[in-house]
Amino acid sequence: MEIRTFGVVGAGQMGSGIAQVAAMSGLQVIMNDIKDEFVGRGLKNITKILEKNVEKGKMSAEDRDGTLGRLKTSVNLDDFAAADFVVEAASENEEIKFGVFRRLDSLCRPEVVLASNTSSIPIGRIAAQTKRPEKVIGMHFMNPVPVMKLVEVIRGIATSDETFQATWDLSIKFGKTPALANDYPGFISNRILMPMINEAVYCLYHGVGTREDIDTVMRLGMNHPMGPLALADLIGLDTCLAIMEVLYSGFCDSKYRPCPLLRRYVEAGWLGRKTGRGFYEYK
Repeated sequence: MEIRTFGVVGAGQMGSGIAQVAAMSGLQVIMNDIKDEFVGRGLKNITKILEKNVEKGKMSAEDRDGTLGRLKTSVNLDDFAAADFVVEAASENEEIKFGVFRRLDSLCRPEVVLASNTSSIPIGRIAAQTKRPEKVIGMHFMNPVPVMKLVEVIRGIATSDETFQATWDLSIKFGKTPALANDYPGFISNRILMPMINEAVYCLYHGVGTREDIDTVMRLGMNHPMGPLALADLIGLDTCLAIMEVLYSGFCDSKYRPCPLLRRYVEAGWLGRKTGRGFYEYK
């Protein structure tokens, strides 16, 4: 399976990061979102990162220009008719993702792989929205995409060996290390990570410690590079809540019940870094 043109649905933090690593690997990239301002912001973020790489001597000006030259922005999903492989990186919301996959299935050639960057929603459920379930797979990048080495590759029950191998090989082409996960809610990464973050929120909720002390214990005691509450702010508290809801409904186990404080913050619009306030304040 030859992949020359790579599509990304979503130009937010994750989508723009995926588009950047794809363009840096030499692929032609279509980065799509629903508004010009969103794709413009994504392209601006990519440009800013590449400029810093040039300033630090990590990249030549020629490579920067070549990367940007391979990036095309789009606000029309019809543009994906030209894509050989598409990754969806829309909001962690089932109905949004289902709508995107139904539309892509009607637009893309039958041999095109449709991957999702979902962090928790079962791939089989997404694949069922299409007429090509064997071509649907999970390709879960870590945040920030240009820095983090892992790609979690998730096989749905119908995912073909050819689709899996193409996705695995593409992850390596992007300079990432792929890891295989089977199709259960949360997969490997978030089935382990999110309950830990949720328990840290419970510690704050119950007054076991302050936000600073909770994060300090995990950073210095467990050698984590970032405390769980600061990490939640980076991920987005709405995303954390959405993943916990998927785990809770998927396993029907009370250990996955989202902390009421997490829900309260999300309802107040305190979503973390992207809104300027979460467990910490940002300016």
